[in-house]
Amino acid sequence: MAAPVAFIQGASRGLGLAFCKHILKNKSPAVVIATCRNPDGAAELRELSAQHAGRVTLLGLDVNREEDIRAASEVVKKDFRRLDLLVNSSALLHPTGKGETSLRDVSAQGIISTLTTNTVGPLVMAKYFAPLLQKGGGGFGHQPEDKAKQHSGIIVNITAKVGSIGDNGLGGWYSYRMSKTALNMATRNLSIELGRGRPKVLCVSLHPGTLDTDLSRPYHKNVPKDKLFSTEHSVNYLMSIIDSLNISRTGKAYNWDGSELPW
Repeated sequence: MAAPVAFIQGASRGLGLAFCKHILKNKSPAVVIATCRNPDGAAELRELSAQHAGRVTLLGLDVNREEDIRAASEVVKKDFRRLDLLVNSSALLHPTGKGETSLRDVSAQGIISTLTTNTVGPLVMAKYFAPLLQKGGGGFGHQPEDKAKQHSGIIVNITAKVGSIGDNGLGGWYSYRMSKTALNMATRNLSIELGRGRPKVLCVSLHPGTLDTDLSRPYHKNVPKDKLFSTEHSVNYLMSIIDSLNISRTGKAYNWDGSELPW
């Protein structure tokens, strides 16, 4: 059986880099295609590639540019011919680095930029990479014995709890909340279209918890220490969810602990 192929979009740091490390360490002989805007400047990712020679492919990809996404899909089609897992992990809180606390802070450009990175990018990724996932070998997730219910690939969109409409009791963060809510709808739509017939591609949104990363660092003071995760700790949880996925769990959003997140 051919080695599973994982594609991590947004892999230069944070959660994406942690996904690369986890898969390379725990999913041998799986190979990783890691992308970011500037691979030449991604020192830690390049070091990881050198440590796992032959198992890591680095590609330049700006998720805001459809041409970059299309070009990357052509490279993967030529060199690998398939995918088993796609993780969309790039995220933007807001171009200013701060979520809006009131309507006074809202700007059209801020909303557009945030939606482009967090929602449009992952959906366009699915457009170009779904055909490769449909050719995958189902190397991630849990395969049932019934062949009609088996999957060929998995799309994971990294969402956030603040994107849940049902869980929103505080308001604020207009751009980021809206972008993750829309991403969840894209996940649901994708799960329906790509779950029809065979081969099936599973699609889920995963909330990684509150991470010790640049995106959320300004807001750490209100987070209990036991709920502030390193990216490595979070990915351990998220990969456990991914390992358990089957057709009955597609089209949903899940918290880091495996519980279902309300839309």
